[in-house]
Amino acid sequence: MSPLDWSLFGGYLALVVWIGLWVGRKSRTASDLFVADRSMPWYAVGLSVMATQASAVTFIGTTGKAYGDGMRFVQFYFGLPVAMLILAYTLVPLYHRARVYTAYEWLGRRFDGKTRALTGVVFLLQRALGLGFVVYAPSVVLSMLLGWSLPATIALMTVVAVAYTTLGGIRAVMWTDVLQMLLVVVGLLGALLVMWSRLPQDVGPAGAWRLAALTGRDRMLDFSFDPSSRYTVWSGLLGGTFLFLAYFGCDQSQVQRFLAGRSLAANRRALLLNGVLKIPLQLFVLFLGVTLFCVHHFDPPPLVFDPVVQAEIEASAHAQEWDALSASHAAALEERRATALAALAAPEQGGAAERAAYLGAVQRVQGVRGEALAVAGQVREGFDDTNAIFPWFVLNALPAGLLGLLLAAVFAAAMSSIDSELNALATVTVVDLYRVHFRPLASDRECVVATRLATLVWGAVAAAFAFFAASLGSVIEAVNQVGSYFYGSLLGVFVLAWFRRASGSGAFFGLLIGIACAALCERILDLAWLWLNPIGCLATLAAGLSISVLGKERAVELREEP
Repeated sequence: MSPLDWSLFGGYLALVVWIGLWVGRKSRTASDLFVADRSMPWYAVGLSVMATQASAVTFIGTTGKAYGDGMRFVQFYFGLPVAMLILAYTLVPLYHRARVYTAYEWLGRRFDGKTRALTGVVFLLQRALGLGFVVYAPSVVLSMLLGWSLPATIALMTVVAVAYTTLGGIRAVMWTDVLQMLLVVVGLLGALLVMWSRLPQDVGPAGAWRLAALTGRDRMLDFSFDPSSRYTVWSGLLGGTFLFLAYFGCDQSQVQRFLAGRSLAANRRALLLNGVLKIPLQLFVLFLGVTLFCVHHFDPPPLVFDPVVQAEIEASAHAQEWDALSASHAAALEERRATALAALAAPEQGGAAERAAYLGAVQRVQGVRGEALAVAGQVREGFDDTNAIFPWFVLNALPAGLLGLLLAAVFAAAMSSIDSELNALATVTVVDLYRVHFRPLASDRECVVATRLATLVWGAVAAAFAFFAASLGSVIEAVNQVGSYFYGSLLGVFVLAWFRRASGSGAFFGLLIGIACAALCERILDLAWLWLNPIGCLATLAAGLSISVLGKERAVELREEP
């Protein structure tokens, strides 16, 4: 990287830490650390909500996925606007009136202490696992850039995020999220312009999209009813709605933003902003991945996108086999380039032979790549370079200045999720566990100290889980698959709260049964993970109501603060 790139990248890291220090001057009470004294404006809440979800997992994993699979992943988000509307007029008003610090504190008022503790623990477990993926994704970029080991880059990511989150609490988190979201959009727009500039003049963006259409990467909609198919319109609308209801309505990392809003109207506007902008943003990120696939027709890519793994292979017993694969790859790439140009030059009403030749060349490139990945898997177990595709482009194709900006953008995306989740983990630990079960009479100052210590501990845990994330393939899928084991069942507990007959025991055991049902259904029925969310929710609801009706425990009316 050039001195300009280092200056931009280092300046960004210094800026977010400074924001944490500056805002931390005012974060001296538990209320300020947890909910920013409920004073945040709607646009800060809305951009923070988007930034938390649009992490580096989104930009690294989604671009890599679109490179290989096209635009179909957008169907995953079809349920998001529906979920935003539902939450704006159901759970969010309840949270606002109750003036709680966590979503699980609200459940404690509706049910009992054991339900509050269990839902809090379930959140801590699944969110800590998910945070491992969020830390891992940008660490891949830094590892490729500096040639550092993955442990070193994971440590750097975690330390920076922990620093300003510990100092400034949720107020620092949300204002840095606003900055980071804007930086991400600017950086990705710059990347797209560079991609277009690397296309031949007679191809251009329109020609690239024609190639995407020929390979089926332009297809966004799948109306099939196959439950094992991961991305269809129906799984997105139904499974996605349940997932996003749970994520935005029951996950403390998102709920905490609404708790910090200055009014109910502000929180509703923030939700609707996310509902309107999220799908277009996701389409843009997928479009980047598809465009990069087309750019690599004319700007030859490597056999695998991780230079560290490639060096390991060349130094291994597979070196001779790798040389042969590299030669085959170069020949297949040249064939793909030539046939792509011929297919674009052919008339749209004819040219069947040219298009068939092009698709055959695409398959040959993919075949050689498949063999190469199999060899790489023998050198490094579980190797998958999906998450290295976009970082490779960033590091090898961007000019000085824009490279530093894009790296800062990727890290901004990572920080916007890491900081939010660290703050939420610490808040739940202190509010729902420490202050209830260990120090009921803890002073405000003790809670502040405990929150900062909990942030440090969860940062270390997240770094440890990040090593596990390295072996799970596409991070954008893995992080949502892990969440789907829990999210639907957690949502089921919140739905139970609307039934007058539902009891604490029903909610407690219903949650455990719902999680078990989701896991069993995936293994036995081979269901796509999006379907686990409605299954977990409905199983929790059915079991919870049955236990409540059959049991002798008396249901508790919801108690709200005046």
